[in-house]
Amino acid sequence: MTNGSTILVTGGAGFIGSHTCLALLDYGYEVVVVDNHDNSSPMALERVRKLAGRPLTAYDVDMRNRDALDGVFAAHPVEAVIHFAARKAVGESMRMPLAYYDTNVGGTATLLRVMAAYGVQKMIFSSSCSIYGNALRLPLDEDSPARPTNPYARSKWICEQLMADACVANPKLSVIALRYFNPIGAHPSGELGEDPKSVPNNLMPYLAQVAIGRLDKVTVFGADYPTPDGTCVRDYIHVVDLADGHRLAIEHLTDETGLRVLNLGTGVGVSVLELVTAFGEVCGTPLPHRIAARRPGDVPELVADSRRVERAWGWRTTRDIAVMCTDAWRFQQLNPTGYGS
Repeated sequence: MTNGSTILVTGGAGFIGSHTCLALLDYGYEVVVVDNHDNSSPMALERVRKLAGRPLTAYDVDMRNRDALDGVFAAHPVEAVIHFAARKAVGESMRMPLAYYDTNVGGTATLLRVMAAYGVQKMIFSSSCSIYGNALRLPLDEDSPARPTNPYARSKWICEQLMADACVANPKLSVIALRYFNPIGAHPSGELGEDPKSVPNNLMPYLAQVAIGRLDKVTVFGADYPTPDGTCVRDYIHVVDLADGHRLAIEHLTDETGLRVLNLGTGVGVSVLELVTAFGEVCGTPLPHRIAARRPGDVPELVADSRRVERAWGWRTTRDIAVMCTDAWRFQQLNPTGYGS
């Protein structure tokens, strides 16, 4: 792929999507966004345009609407797709499994059909390390077995199998599935960050809203896991590092065809309580928290082995947990009520 190529980004107004759109624009790509703003704000794309100093085109389209999606492809010379659009909360998926399969699997199937109709043969898929589930060994490499424990993780696993089958049916199709777990942080400008529309399902925005005074205290789901402090351990990755990984993946779509699966992570596990403490240190005050029962669908520990992508592409993370917390706190301070402010 070369500079000037047109990249379609589904879910491009979301947390990871908006940072990736900025990275693509900074590298000279043309960007077209499809997003129904179910859990995102159009303001994020205005911020992307401002930071990049370049335009992007955006459509308010639900991924399951084939006619509307067809219209987007008909209007632009799309050369590759980065597919973020999905529901993404473990706990919510346990309560709403059918909605997760409808959006995540149904939307992906529709996208692949429209891509095929327009001869688009290159795709990067936003997958998840949650596919590995209750891990037999750590850190997790790409050969670790899939053992998803919740509908969100299963929907991502099903999407990977769907894309593998599509690659068999179309030998020219090239798909890279990037598995990562907990993207956090924000753009260092404070202009882009994570701004969920309702009570956050993810830990970092919850911490930030407690720190700014929008929420009373952090709920820690489970303190009796077989981990050093009893709370879940995750591989947190800075969203800017993650966006750079997606941008780099664009350059490698032509390396080979078929489905490739790659982990993106730091290889460092951080517990929930460690993250609570780290964020408190950055914002200058300990964050109140309470211990609650385990959340259905969670697993004790997920840490990625990303050596394969480092060997293949030279990609590695460059930002540690302190930078992640600092950047997330800056975004929250500059946007105390989110993009609406």
